[in-house]
Order: sequence, then C-alpha cells, then structure tokens
Amino acid sequence: MELRMAVDKRFPGFELATDFSVAGGRVGIFGVSGSGKSTLVSLLAGLSHPDQGEIVLDGEYLFSSSKRISVPPERRRIAMVFQNACLFPHLSVKGNLLYGFKRCTPGHRKIDPDTLIDVLKLEPLLQRGVNMLSGGEKQRVALGRAILANPRLLLMDEPLSALDDSHKLQIIEYLRSAGDQFGIPYLFISHSLLEIRLMTDEVLAVGGGRILGQTTPEELARQRMGRSQVGYINLIRGDLVRRLGGMQVYRWGDAELFVSTASQEETPLFELSSRDIILFKKHPEAISARNLLHCKVVDTFASGNKVGVELSVGGQRLIAEVVGEAADELAIQARADIYAVIKASSFRTLT
Repeated sequence: MELRMAVDKRFPGFELATDFSVAGGRVGIFGVSGSGKSTLVSLLAGLSHPDQGEIVLDGEYLFSSSKRISVPPERRRIAMVFQNACLFPHLSVKGNLLYGFKRCTPGHRKIDPDTLIDVLKLEPLLQRGVNMLSGGEKQRVALGRAILANPRLLLMDEPLSALDDSHKLQIIEYLRSAGDQFGIPYLFISHSLLEIRLMTDEVLAVGGGRILGQTTPEELARQRMGRSQVGYINLIRGDLVRRLGGMQVYRWGDAELFVSTASQEETPLFELSSRDIILFKKHPEAISARNLLHCKVVDTFASGNKVGVELSVGGQRLIAEVVGEAADELAIQARADIYAVIKASSFRTLT
C-alpha cells in the first residue's frame, strides 16, 4: 500500500492540514482525542471532502481539487471498522458477514468466507442475532464484514477503545491473524501507544491537525518515555516453565523471570515499566526482589529529563530509565556491565 495525502480541511475552530506519504501493510495513526485522526480517516474513506489538495492511493487519485476528481466512497474499495461495531441489527451474524461480500464485484472476491470465519472463530456465532453478542464478539463480526468486502485498504478507527483490556488483547490477535492471512493493508488509528506498538510497523503521530512525525512505534515509545506517567513500557513474552509458591517462572530468552500472580493460568504477555527496573553497578549482596539480571548496556538515549538505558539480557532487550545524575554515578555507557533488579510484583498481565 502506498498512500499520499496532501489536503486541507477547515472547521470552525479547527483545521486539518496534512502532507505525507506512507507505504506498508501495517501503518498506525497515533494522537490524543481531538488531534485530527478521525477527520483524516473520514477524508480518506470519502465520507467527507477536503477543501483542497489530493489523495492518491496506489497510484490512483481518490481526490484532487486541481483535477476535479472525487471518487465516491463505494468505489474506493476502502472498508472501515469503527469504535462501535455498527452491525445491522435486523441481520444475523452470517447476514452481517456476507453483506459486503454480496455487494462486491465477482472479480474482486478473493477472500473465501469459510476461511475467514475459521480465522476469526465465528462458526459458533453465525446464526445468532447481533444483540446476543459480547463487545468482543461484535468487533470480530465487524472486522469479518469489513474484510469480506474485499477492500484494498482497511481503516480501523479506535476499534478497541470500547473494550476492556482482556478483550482488547484477544481482538488484537484476531486483527493481526486476519491481516497476515489475507494480506489486506490497514491503517490502525488509536490514542493508545500499546495498541499502536502491537498492531503497526510504522506510525504517523498527529496533533493539532498536523502530522507531528513519522517514525516506528518503538522509536515513538522511546521519545515519549520522559514525559509519560508510566515511562517506557517493556512488552515481554515468556514461556511458563514452573510454578513456585505464589509465583510463576517464565523462560525469557536465556534468562528466567519470576512473576507474582494470583492466576493459575499461563500468561505469555506482560508489560513492565522502565521505572520499575533498579540498576546496580555491582552485584548486590542481598535483595528481596526475586529478579536479579546480569545485563550489558547496549545504548543510552535522552527522553525529556530522563536517560533511557537499553539493556541486553539473555538474548533479549530491556529498557530502563534513570535520571542523568544516576547515569553518571553508575558510569552507564555502551558495553558496560550492570545489574537490573525487578520485583516479581512489577509485571502487569496483558493476556
């Protein structure tokens, strides 16, 4: 997917002005509420029209004020998934899924409905009315309906914001699986940096109706570390190897992590704040924390008034943060040895 948008759109008290080009299959649009994300998406989908400029998708002009081109929404082959599922209440789950498929020209029908139903695990729901579905189930149906329209681009506008954390992570797995299986490029719009990091490879940061930057989700997370209330969030995937009292022990690369949890279920994904990692220049003699990791400093970076420390441990990467004075006192620099201490209770379950 290659997209160029150079457009202006004015509203009372607000103006969206963009000029960017982006390519790839997993692109994020990140910004706080009111930054212009949804307006940008509406212009791209053809639900509203720019005052001037042009929108070019894969070499085709969808809009051009100078060329007097404005392709109607139904001809753009762009599907949308909204914050609210917006399902048709008079149709069953199956009826909703096939709605766009039946209206898609035969030449564009490249996705088999049965295959999609299997990927999204929708078979048990097909005969249900949509009012009998949970929030997560409704979003899976909305995603399936959008994909079966066989679009060339999928727009997802805050599709997870109405769900609780447990359902969000489940839906993210479905979203990524569907994208991989059917090769449909997407723009994923969110104010959640966690969602952006899990769903995208490249991200446009939006604020005040302008594109503030174009970068990777990882770099965006590092840039925001110093002014975030939670610091940098490490996303950690591990394999459960044993249980020990009230803890679970996970294999993480060549290291082991001790995680305090009340759940008896295996949890493969955790988040860990950079602020919950304590660094020592030498091996501490005795500590109450269960995780003591011998690390190698890979690099450091500035973020606000904090210093981010990228660590290599057991073949994995970890980001800690310290103030500048602490970085100097610990002589933190690339290739230095250092010890990281983490409480077992510092890990937050994501799935």
